Amino acid sequence: MRPPRKLRQARERDVDVVVIGGGVNGTGVARDAAMRGLRVALFERNDLAFGASGNSSGMIHGGVRYLRTDPEVTQTSCRDSGHIQAIAPHLLFRIPFLLPFPSRKSWLFPLVDAYFEAYDRYQPLKRGKPHTRLTPDELRELEPGIVGDLCGGISFDEWGIDGARLCTANAVDARERGAKLFVGVTVERVERGPDGEVEAVRYRDRHDGRVGRLTTASVVNATGAWAPITASLGDVAPTAARVRPGKGIHVVFDRRLTNYAVMSETIDGRSIFIEPWQNMSVIGTTDDDYYGDLDDVVANSEEVRYLVEGLAKVFPAIRQGRIIGTTAGVRPTLYEYGKLEDELSREHAIVDHAEHGADGMYSMLGGKLASFRLFAQEMVDVLARRFDLSRTCTTHLTALPGGDEEVDAFRLSGELDIDAIAARRLVYRHGSRAWRIGEQMKRDPRQRRTVCVCEPVLEAEVRYVIEHEMARSVSAVSRRTRLGLGACGGMRCVARCGTLLAEQRGMSPLAGMRDAMQFMTRQARTRVCGLGPQQARQEALCIAQLRSQIGIVAKPSLAAVPERLPVDGDSETEVTTMSPAREAGAPQDGGQGD
Repeated sequence: MRPPRKLRQARERDVDVVVIGGGVNGTGVARDAAMRGLRVALFERNDLAFGASGNSSGMIHGGVRYLRTDPEVTQTSCRDSGHIQAIAPHLLFRIPFLLPFPSRKSWLFPLVDAYFEAYDRYQPLKRGKPHTRLTPDELRELEPGIVGDLCGGISFDEWGIDGARLCTANAVDARERGAKLFVGVTVERVERGPDGEVEAVRYRDRHDGRVGRLTTASVVNATGAWAPITASLGDVAPTAARVRPGKGIHVVFDRRLTNYAVMSETIDGRSIFIEPWQNMSVIGTTDDDYYGDLDDVVANSEEVRYLVEGLAKVFPAIRQGRIIGTTAGVRPTLYEYGKLEDELSREHAIVDHAEHGADGMYSMLGGKLASFRLFAQEMVDVLARRFDLSRTCTTHLTALPGGDEEVDAFRLSGELDIDAIAARRLVYRHGSRAWRIGEQMKRDPRQRRTVCVCEPVLEAEVRYVIEHEMARSVSAVSRRTRLGLGACGGMRCVARCGTLLAEQRGMSPLAGMRDAMQFMTRQARTRVCGLGPQQARQEALCIAQLRSQIGIVAKPSLAAVPERLPVDGDSETEVTTMSPAREAGAPQDGGQGD
């Protein structure tokens, strides 16, 4: 059967569609388009899930708080949650929520109960359990740490997910269906012909500086908060793809402090929560307009204090918890002027830039992690009409890599002779493809060794994500495996990971160590805003000791040769190697050098 005429014309070019952006929307579009027979190229300038997708609350939730103002968002989120559970069952885990209700607002309690009754209508779409009305004693029996003068509470449930793993699974599936993936490669120009139609993209590899050109019949701008900047690459006015970037941060604790997620209010009345997330606890989230560098978003101490104090109202034990890090991302919220940040719509929109003279260029604006698949489907439906394609979307019916069958973690542990917890974490991240990693261990038993004790992460998994999941740095390995994100902050594992990275990618051992220290520097920046004075001093000492052990120092001096090294974003960190004089024991600069 011959392809439709428009598609045959497009086939004169290298690809049919270029997708810019490796977040959940971009990888979702790449997968859907590849499944429908389009030739796809995806460009991500930093790393998969570098932005909001990898720094979210880690939930595919139904959006209960949007029910009042955006019921359509709640419905689509719940429906897509059900689809995501079907195609990636290994990645989801249930998170039950508790909503304590203060006695001073007791008159509102029946109304809130009725509100959740309305939400229950959407629960079957995401296999959720109906809400339950609780007494104060029942609340404290479920979660003894809850305090305050309460008239009761509400229980409901949502689903947790690792956003970085979700992006990776979509990207891997797209590549296995023929898509070309360029990770760490930035698009510098979208070329248009005399009639304004998209013709090609020019790109540059940020690791080795190589440049190239790829002809295409269409371009999808799926860069989230970067959307106005990306649109301007094709001579489209940034205002044509305008969003209102909203910064959200989360504070990470070293263990599960609660059995249930608990909701609270901040001093200005915003809803926040603490959730047990995998093997740690997370509190979030802020929602503030953001005007800074999108490639270098970090939390600050005021934001951390804002969240901790808000949670301490109902769960004071949070003050005794040990903070081990923060995450920060920027939501690409649809632009509206005048509204408070948390009142903005979480709806999504597709902008066809043909109306701006750039035929074949599209921008995806807004959206949520919970409804990414539907958003991608709508975008590829637009492309299908452009190319006269009759094939419909099947992403809700086709399992993502690893989601095709259930794996018994205890069986995996026994057959591979590895720790049961390591096997369980391996199954969570990779599903049925954990057996592929197991085959590596059978061929080389040394790959059973534990690299990251906190998570834990095995050597075989580190090698696997470098070879099969496009991990080009220690930071990328961390996003795919959670290596270095536990209580030790990476101090026990990054050096070994840097060695494996160098070995797998043909780099020099020194280059691997430099990359490891870049990761450590970045992680230190995410932690410092949540540390007390004693913990901060101890951390500075530990990092300085690690640098000296592996031969990397923080500050350039007369006895060291500096080298500029690119990190995941545009910002660069100056890292230097130790000179023979320093290795012999000459005096060294102290401190972190950040």
